[in-house]
Amino acid sequence: MKPLTIGLLGASGIAQRSVIDPAHRRDDVRVTAVAGRKDPSAYAAEHKIPTAYTGYDALLSDDSIDLVYVALPPSEHARWTIAALEAGKDVLCEKPITMNAAEAIAVRDAAERTGHRVIEAFHDYYHPLQGWLREFVESGQLGTITEVTAEFNATNTFDPASLRHDPALGGGALMDLGCYPVHWVRSLFGEPTSTVATAELNPLGADRSTEATLTFAGGITCHLRTNAGEDATFQSFIHITGSAGTVHVENMVFPSAGHSIEIDRQGLSFVSTVAGDTTYDHQLSAVIDSLRAGTTLPTEGGDYVNNMKVIDGIYTAAGVR
Repeated sequence: MKPLTIGLLGASGIAQRSVIDPAHRRDDVRVTAVAGRKDPSAYAAEHKIPTAYTGYDALLSDDSIDLVYVALPPSEHARWTIAALEAGKDVLCEKPITMNAAEAIAVRDAAERTGHRVIEAFHDYYHPLQGWLREFVESGQLGTITEVTAEFNATNTFDPASLRHDPALGGGALMDLGCYPVHWVRSLFGEPTSTVATAELNPLGADRSTEATLTFAGGITCHLRTNAGEDATFQSFIHITGSAGTVHVENMVFPSAGHSIEIDRQGLSFVSTVAGDTTYDHQLSAVIDSLRAGTTLPTEGGDYVNNMKVIDGIYTAAGVR
């Protein structure tokens, strides 16, 4: 079978660990081209990518490419994802999928119109750790779930020239980090029924940190927090409390770097882990299998639209434009 071919829109730093390295560990996929606003030849040579295009349209015109990986600033995601769809490509787009829900709907509609696929790159979803957690919560072993805390924090020193701090480019703690815990709790409990939120802004107007309280069906209260300020330390966890016990999962985003699962039930505590490769290896495997089989993945279509609706709702509740 012919290997799947991938073209990179953007000579980005994230592409190496998210796509290039996982592809090099497989024989059924190849990264064959990269495009940048400026000549990406040096990047292509460094990563052993055969073709370098100056300009994104040139890569989209390459009929040999099956899948386009979009790792541009979020402000460019909708524009170039739709362009890739209209050029006959499937798309793996970095999170957050777009700047807001209206753009996400436009992307979904373009996918339906063209008959091509758009998958949001929530790589952590595809690791066995999160599969285990979803099954554990569904098993009912925690009894009636009442409360959830989900956080993702990481130091990101303020730099006005960085896209992560510029709201016009899609910067902000919620867009960069908090979109992950939003996705965790939605994957577990569905869509929230109410939202209360506050945010601390940087000098450009992007949120340095955000806290939200989401209510889910059955009266489940979720405390969601994200901090990308100078005082933040790396932490990504979820803590779920039920009438029969609790479960705490540490390092939800990068479990292959070390994680832990602690279950407390009936006065007994159990600590364990789940075996797996990197989240990016699992994601690429899921994408390839899905494209080959023509099956839908959990992080496409209505899922990315609803994730952006929740993010929009948090920003609105916090009074952030």
